[in-house]
Amino acid sequence: MTVLVVPEDFRKDQFILKPILSRLLASLGKPHATVRVCVDPLLGGVGEALKSERVAEIVDRYGGRVQLILLCIDRDGNAGRRQRLDQLENEFGERFLGAEAWEEIETWTLAGLTLPAEWPWAEVRAEVHVKERYFDVLARQRGVDGGPDGGRSELGEEAARRIDAIRQKCPEDFNALATRLEVIVRN
Repeated sequence: MTVLVVPEDFRKDQFILKPILSRLLASLGKPHATVRVCVDPLLGGVGEALKSERVAEIVDRYGGRVQLILLCIDRDGNAGRRQRLDQLENEFGERFLGAEAWEEIETWTLAGLTLPAEWPWAEVRAEVHVKERYFDVLARQRGVDGGPDGGRSELGEEAARRIDAIRQKCPEDFNALATRLEVIVRN
């Protein structure tokens, strides 16, 4: 099984999405699944990622080479994003899924890590600007923020080892995605 993951901006998100989704698929019985991150085209933001014509460009280019295209965007406090993803799923069919991270992709990483005791998970989970408020702070504390990915490679790999924790702590988004993928990989 080959899954093409389409982040709203691959430049940093790929370092989180590839290890976490690879490990998730392994946990669902697909240890040899290939997770590819779409780097062409660079969507450059959620506005572009939610345009039908941009998604069509990706589906037309890669659809025949992969079993699933997974669009991953940040919710960014916008509850209407799920509705737009549902519309795109209806438009592009069963080999296309949309996922929204509450509130940002970095939340999934934080869910798989041991956080400082003074950071209650409920507060982290509720924060719209989780990247700036928590993720970047943790990357600095751990001394992994110096590279172009801002610590996402190291922290993404570490978090991927705790898929069950991510599923438990992110039920509305990550676990919902996991449940939907589970149905797909079993068929």
